[in-house]
Amino acid sequence: MFAIIRDGGKQYRVEEGQSVLLDRRDCDTGDNIELAEVLTIEDDGGFTVGKPLVEGAKVVAEVLGEAKGPKLIFHRFRRRKGSRSRRGHRQKYTEVRISSIQK
Repeated sequence: MFAIIRDGGKQYRVEEGQSVLLDRRDCDTGDNIELAEVLTIEDDGGFTVGKPLVEGAKVVAEVLGEAKGPKLIFHRFRRRKGSRSRRGHRQKYTEVRISSIQK
């Protein structure tokens, strides 16, 4: 059984027991969150597609903690003397484990 959910403008294909990195949100480790924007559910050969969302469906996930993405470094160079900059960024995510998919 799997579901396709939408969270933070992105779509994720999730299964029960799977670990997923979502955009950072304020919640504590061990909390349960509900992801109600379910686009598609597949269970035992049956395929349900929402228009745009599946009515009454939700995905329950347990928060495992906070994670960081890879370090991104970008350079800005202009052709004038001393006009250079170098910056880095590291995105923060919330790691969750999918507990159940409810139809």
